[in-house]
Amino acid sequence: MSHIESQHLTLGFSPCPNDTFIFDALVHGKVDTEGLTFDYQFHDVEVLNRMAFESELDFTKLSYHAFAHLTSSYILLDAGSALGRGCGPLFISREKELGSDLSYISVAIPGKLTTANFLFSLAFPNIDKKVEMLFSDIEDAILKGEVKAGVIIHENRFTYEKRGLHKILDLGQYWEGTTNLPIPLGGMVVKRGLPQDTMEKINRIMKRSVEYALNDPKSSLEFVRAHSQELDEQVLKSHIEMYVNDFTVDLGAEGRLAIKTLFEKAQKLNIIPKFEEVLTVNDLS
Repeated sequence: MSHIESQHLTLGFSPCPNDTFIFDALVHGKVDTEGLTFDYQFHDVEVLNRMAFESELDFTKLSYHAFAHLTSSYILLDAGSALGRGCGPLFISREKELGSDLSYISVAIPGKLTTANFLFSLAFPNIDKKVEMLFSDIEDAILKGEVKAGVIIHENRFTYEKRGLHKILDLGQYWEGTTNLPIPLGGMVVKRGLPQDTMEKINRIMKRSVEYALNDPKSSLEFVRAHSQELDEQVLKSHIEMYVNDFTVDLGAEGRLAIKTLFEKAQKLNIIPKFEEVLTVNDLS
């Protein structure tokens, strides 16, 4: 029986606190899933990005940079996105300053298709020596001298200073300063090949799960802690508060404009191909 007939769907999201926080209610039956069941799996966002290029999952988290390449295959949910202000990736190094000519340095990035790499490319178009690695390995690579600098995301935003590393540029502030819009980091998408009523159900379920998490934040703590690299409760709380907000409940007009602006800037730099209009599931009805 196909997943469409059985209403059983494959789902992918990252083990990062903001994802496990918003998915806890959905995967543990704390909200009405309208007859849908989900076979879920955890992967780093760059792995999820690459799986989406192979159309491996029905319903998945993607970085917006990757989604820009996949608008003909997937459609965006109105809920579940990570957008915000003051929550962008950070460009860091062991040194407080790197000088004016950065074209020679090697920089660790958390994946070619991450929004972090896209924002870094906007700010530093002349840096070509990029080394892809798992986001949680970047601090160690800098400290060991394997790379001169790195672009960090997720929990590392809250730990790098304790390890003696220095911020060169907040890439989120750079984006906000040039656009006056929130930073579109990642979103939830569904396969365009699914029936429209299934897409609409997923859209409602996702919103329900986010709202449940925000209304009862302690409910998800066990699930969040079980999959996070960082166990300190205050760090987890800070991480969730940074990435889960009103845009996660519903993108709204401002969230959609931020995504459109990101795509347009990327297209001008030939970072992404010509994209389909940025539609969400709500646009289908």
